[in-house]
Amino acid sequence: MMPFGGWDMPVQYSGILAEVKAVRTAAGLFDVSHMGRLYISGPQATQLLDWVLTGSAESLRVGRARYCMICNEDGGVIDDTIFYRLGDDSYLLIPNAGNRLEVVAWFQQWIDRKFSGGCVIDDRTESTALIACQGPAAAGIIEGMIDDLGSPVRPFAWRHVVLSGKQVTIGRTGYTGEDGFEIASDAQDAGFIWDSLMAQGALPCGLGARDVLRLEAGLPLHGHEISPEITPIEAGLERFVRFDKEYLGSQALARQQENGVERKLVGLKTPGRSAPRAEYAISVQGQSVGSVTSGSYSPTLDTSIAMGYVLVRYAQPGQVVDLDIRGRTAQAEVVPLPFYTKPQKS
Repeated sequence: MMPFGGWDMPVQYSGILAEVKAVRTAAGLFDVSHMGRLYISGPQATQLLDWVLTGSAESLRVGRARYCMICNEDGGVIDDTIFYRLGDDSYLLIPNAGNRLEVVAWFQQWIDRKFSGGCVIDDRTESTALIACQGPAAAGIIEGMIDDLGSPVRPFAWRHVVLSGKQVTIGRTGYTGEDGFEIASDAQDAGFIWDSLMAQGALPCGLGARDVLRLEAGLPLHGHEISPEITPIEAGLERFVRFDKEYLGSQALARQQENGVERKLVGLKTPGRSAPRAEYAISVQGQSVGSVTSGSYSPTLDTSIAMGYVLVRYAQPGQVVDLDIRGRTAQAEVVPLPFYTKPQKS
């Protein structure tokens, strides 16, 4: 166990390698109740979200979900999030654990300034739970536990269902690069749901496996690849940014999109298991050109991988750079992200 975002979290259960393998080949189970559950509703809820999010709430249909960022006026990322449209005027937004209170305060500030009386934010994080079941076997497990599911749930869609006799909301979303579901329930039902999923063969997984899996899939972690000092354009996340209307940070992001940026997030591969870690220096011919944001040995690819920021002129795939790994210089190759993509179904 270790502290994480104000919570005590399991690093591993049976071991990181076994847990990563379970998610890539079968099904893994994550307690992600540390993530926030913010319910936003009211006649101006859509306008509020369109003002504070880089992704459009207005164009999101009821029953669907969308990934985007919450940016400050300079385009820096306060948090990244998935939000679900529950109804015409109601949403569920999932912030990261360590950013939840900051996100609530940020939203409330703009409710008070621009949308007073038009929407409310209800933080139900401590009265609810969130469990993720991820991997190629996840759909079979989840669908087999639901009463009267009907048609399958599509990726980035959600549905209210009865799972093992408990009322839950399931979203076909996740943070591993695999197919899977995230299940929101009343806190009192979480233990029963967890045990029921384990009984169907899902292997409990901790923070260690979660970090390796998201790194293999090239997914950002707030405080590492994204932060209030880093923009979505620098992070290569412009596909989750609207450029057709004004919202918080939109002018700064549009300028970066038009004029370019000085640094870009890249993938790095280096042979062996001696993995680079966050803040390790990246250099070319002795000149500092950037630093690592996340790194690990990848059991799926059997090599060490990392993400980091480098000056744009060194960001092209095939560029060879030097990494300072605990005082030892190791060569790495710049490669496209993600490192791993789930196999397509035949």
